[in-house]
Amino acid sequence: MSKLKSEDYFNDPGFWGFIHRSFTKSMGYTDHDLKKPVIGICNTFSELNKCHSHFNELAEYVKRGVWQAGGLPMEFPTISLGEPYVKPTSMLLRNLMAMDTEEMMKAHPIDGVVLLGGCDKTIPAQLMAAASVNIPAIVLAGGPMLNGKYKGEEIGACTDCYRFNLEHKAGNISDTEISEIENSMCRSEGHCMVMGTASTMASIAEALGMSLPGCAAIPAPDIRRKHMAEKTGIQIMEVVDKQILPRDIMTEKAIHNAIKVTMASGGSTNAFIHLVAIAGRLGMKLSMQTFDEMSSSTPFLLNLKPSGEYLMEEYFEAGGVPALMKEIEPLLDNDCMTVTGKAVRENLRNVEVLDRRVISSFDQPLGKEGGIAVIEGNLAPNGALIKQSAVSEQLKEHRGKAIVFESLDDMNSRIDDPQLDVDQSSVLILKNVGPKGGPGMPEVGQIPIPKKLLKQGVRDMLRISDGRISGTSYGTLIVHLSPEAADGGPLAIVRDGDEIRFSLQEKRLELLVEEKEMKERMSEWNAPVPHYDRGYGLLFQQTVLQADEGCDFDFLLPPELRDQPDKEGEDDA
Repeated sequence: MSKLKSEDYFNDPGFWGFIHRSFTKSMGYTDHDLKKPVIGICNTFSELNKCHSHFNELAEYVKRGVWQAGGLPMEFPTISLGEPYVKPTSMLLRNLMAMDTEEMMKAHPIDGVVLLGGCDKTIPAQLMAAASVNIPAIVLAGGPMLNGKYKGEEIGACTDCYRFNLEHKAGNISDTEISEIENSMCRSEGHCMVMGTASTMASIAEALGMSLPGCAAIPAPDIRRKHMAEKTGIQIMEVVDKQILPRDIMTEKAIHNAIKVTMASGGSTNAFIHLVAIAGRLGMKLSMQTFDEMSSSTPFLLNLKPSGEYLMEEYFEAGGVPALMKEIEPLLDNDCMTVTGKAVRENLRNVEVLDRRVISSFDQPLGKEGGIAVIEGNLAPNGALIKQSAVSEQLKEHRGKAIVFESLDDMNSRIDDPQLDVDQSSVLILKNVGPKGGPGMPEVGQIPIPKKLLKQGVRDMLRISDGRISGTSYGTLIVHLSPEAADGGPLAIVRDGDEIRFSLQEKRLELLVEEKEMKERMSEWNAPVPHYDRGYGLLFQQTVLQADEGCDFDFLLPPELRDQPDKEGEDDA
């Protein structure tokens, strides 16, 4: 093993070595302890983050593993982002968390780190930081909640949150019933138990090789989650000893594996933004075309909400991510290194699928293509995304007139107006909710169905925005339109009554307005007033990249990407 960073701190015979040893011994550590490799445990516990409420206990099991393997565990905090609480959106702060994590990892005498994450933006931020710092690291996901249960039905946050709230809004569920459902939905600690963004990113960490096999799907309160924490504490010591670095693991081929796992599992559209950002930190450009090609060649296999029937508990019992990867093994690069110190092939050697109701076979998939499709057309020159596995059959080919909302406030004030000139064939358009316009690209792309249509039995419509959706969302939702309206994208000039054409088969989204008319409208367009005039918000607005570029800050990319001129169609990953 090469010389460790901690040795520079604690073996230094001079003044600063004296200071480092003296201050550390004051916390109860001994000279014997200070001769061991130091393992940082990045604990994102917060009482303002329900998904991480159990992390203090989880960290203790990681420490147990580190001690057993001969290391010195030292816990440290970073910012913690809880999806239900952070306003206007946790996406505004993902890059801040990545910066915080990166700088804490750089600044301290740690030889390796265990990154405790779970809620939507936390694992992406930690993987971005690990890619930039490149010291030995393992991601330990906190795990999903137990299945919700209501009147004999298995329910999942937050896919069924939308469904029940629609029915409550339509008058089909009483106030008393909705309160009972609230008490039944989230039955334990842990993140959302559908294949939303949290489960998707935990699966991606595992597919990349940055988590131990089987980590993603274990329910948070299951004792095997604690066992996994202890194993992770033991394994980080081997990763340090062998100096297996994040960049040895998160290669171009590993990222491709992660995309294929996401497609096969019907994962969140948010995976695109996060994977592009992670790839960017590694010096790679990951294009929408790469996602589209891999979606087209990867079958959709996982029968989980919001694209199927089951929840993460059933996925765990069916074998979890290793079982899904085993099923698509012919599509994977099986030579990729992982934190086990072994290649993907070796990790999958004895894996089998335990429940075909949950994980379909490669030869009899739920869908011939992956769960996410890339949409192109004159409304999205740089692309848009749709979770095609959750699209209503009658809307896969659609043409309708636009109902335009200029902002989130505009939508909230008018969506349920009885005088709104809308019918079930209308196309709902929400502008100015992208990275700059949102601000921070909030998850508001699941535009509500107008109340008067809900009462008529309408439950889905074609809805288009430059914002994001929760990975738990469902319906015919086209999101991530790039460039966004606030940055002068074509969405900015859509008007009420304009005809919109969508074809899922062709993967096309078109504004049926003459090009000359579009240019005239654009010449009259004025950018919206910025949301911020100081602080982090101003930094965000001035430096955030567009959705197709991962929404990282431009100055956080490595020099080789910052200094490269953009080339159309360029894709190194």
